[in-house]
Amino acid sequence: MIEEINTALTVLKRGGLILYPTDTVWGIGCDSTNEEAIEKVYQLKQRQESKALICLVSDFKMLNQFVEDVPEVAYDILKYAAKPTTIIYDDPIRIAENLIAEDNSLAIRVVQDDFCKKLIRKFRRPIVSTSANISGAKTPNSFKEIAPEILEGVDYVVNLHRNKKGAKPSAIIKLKNDGKVQVIRN
Repeated sequence: MIEEINTALTVLKRGGLILYPTDTVWGIGCDSTNEEAIEKVYQLKQRQESKALICLVSDFKMLNQFVEDVPEVAYDILKYAAKPTTIIYDDPIRIAENLIAEDNSLAIRVVQDDFCKKLIRKFRRPIVSTSANISGAKTPNSFKEIAPEILEGVDYVVNLHRNKKGAKPSAIIKLKNDGKVQVIRN
């Protein structure tokens, strides 16, 4: 696993794209602070920039470094969540502009997967995570279902968990600073 982390880090640091297993589905990832890398993700997925992407952080400490004010209820939601849960926060900071939604929000998940957690911790900033498919196409449930154009469009494919099946996307909750909570996907 250390070799995979080091290779992925090298690619991320130079603005490249990785294809990697997360605690949900296989993801296309890049440096969340690099606008050019994020643009490559949008091009590869053939996705409009108005459709925001998700970021992964390693822990609550990192979450607090990239969101102006994390509402207290977020910690309870994440602590008691039965499955991986992404929360959309208001007022992200220190993130590339083209990653932030028009309403000044950003979807972030505190990742549980060991590989992801170690990679992000070593990288010291969030990593973009978007499903490994062309926008509008079915989300692949396993590595084998990933389309050739996605495999060929990234700079590195992590060689872990390729036989894992039945992955599901995370729950998504929008949490406004005014206390309003909206379930987007459960």
